Amino acid sequence: MLPTGRQDAAATERLDPWRERAVAASAQGRGSGEDGGVIILAATPIGNLGDVSRRLVETLESADVVAAEDTRTAGRLLRALAVANRPRLVAMHEHNERERAAELVELARTADVVVLTDAGMPAISDPGFPLVEAAVAAGVAVTAIPGPSAVLTALAVSGLPTDRFAFEGFVPRKGRRAALERLARERRTLVFFESPHRVGETLSDLAATFGADRRVAVCRELTKLHEEVVRGTAGELAARFAEGARGEICLVVEGAPAVTGDLGGAVDRVLALVAAGSPLKGASADVAEETGVGRRELYEAALAARRDGVAP
Repeated sequence: MLPTGRQDAAATERLDPWRERAVAASAQGRGSGEDGGVIILAATPIGNLGDVSRRLVETLESADVVAAEDTRTAGRLLRALAVANRPRLVAMHEHNERERAAELVELARTADVVVLTDAGMPAISDPGFPLVEAAVAAGVAVTAIPGPSAVLTALAVSGLPTDRFAFEGFVPRKGRRAALERLARERRTLVFFESPHRVGETLSDLAATFGADRRVAVCRELTKLHEEVVRGTAGELAARFAEGARGEICLVVEGAPAVTGDLGGAVDRVLALVAAGSPLKGASADVAEETGVGRRELYEAALAARRDGVAP
């Protein structure tokens, strides 16, 4: 299950030296001292247990406390990895994480606290951020054990540009169309999580707001036995998944193309945004990004048009 073979010195480094450095780094700030604990955000497999790192196993073998999104899932993971250690399991999920954060920060002043979610990296569309926020404010050391990520895995296999991207989390259940309309001109590749039961409706709304020809990859059951990546246009995939799908879903959506426009049209667009409440400088920057018109030239032209009372 775990990788074997020769490993370099960095790969086989035990937990203790790494932990000591994390605590020492925190001690240079405020709060934790040399005997303090560490909050450890630990990534777990998103579907294939073979993706567990040796460092995660070593950390769990010595953990004092494990804060888990689901303590039953955490217990099954410990058993599957043959971890003999039995740390204290503390439930920390979306309904109690803000209340639990203070307690866990206090525990971490003297003991290591490992944070596990059901899959992937804690704090990324999963419990964890309020705890990190509280720990930083209290001067308690926070570190992470990197590992599987549905976001990065989906992006990497999508076939869409990876140089600039934005993760938008779960598509909103309410106001989905309006939320997508606000993202329609985003130039970066977008990554979403979505329910298998709503994926068809979301793809239909994507086709309506982003354009039916916008390229999309539906990434399903990543790293699992039935992994599937379906690539096509928003319109094609909306039809294909009209009845929904099964399993965990990531949507990767191509960014908007650059729109080359004339200065007059770009100025009209800026003034329309300003009329809707956007600041002139921000509207000019956004439209310059959309159209390719120079930002300074556009700002000065819009300022002049506004001064002269020109309406869009």
